[in-house]
Amino acid sequence: MNPDVAEYNNKQNLEDKQICDRLANEINRCLPDAEYKIWHAHPVWFLEGNPVAGYSKLKNCIRLLFWSGQSFDEPGLQNEGGFKAAEKRYISADQINVEDLERWLTKARNIQWDYKNIVKRKGQLERLK
Repeated sequence: MNPDVAEYNNKQNLEDKQICDRLANEINRCLPDAEYKIWHAHPVWFLEGNPVAGYSKLKNCIRLLFWSGQSFDEPGLQNEGGFKAAEKRYISADQINVEDLERWLTKARNIQWDYKNIVKRKGQLERLK
C-alpha cells in the first residue's frame, strides 16, 4: 500500500481504520493499474490522471466516493454534490459488500466524466467513457 495512504488509514480509530484498509485493498485489487495518492487530504485513485474513486473520514463515518458515480445507475449509491459524484457511507467494515464494490469499481473504470480538465473547461464536464 502507498505509504501516505497507509499513514492516513493508521490515523483513524480502530473501526474506521478497518473500513479504510478494506476499501484500499479492494480498490487496489479491482483497479491494479490506477495511480493512488493523498489528494486534497484524502486517498484518491486515478485512471489516466482522472479521479475515479476515493474515501474520506466524515464526522460519523467513512465516505466512499465515486467521481462519476451518478452515471452508474446504482441504487446503493447516493448522489453527492452538484457534479456527477455519488457516495456510500460506512460505519463498520462489515457493511462493505465486496460484490457491490467490485461492480462499482468496474463502472468507475468504464464510466468516466473528465474531472481532470474541469477547470480548463470552466466547470463543464464532458463524458470520457
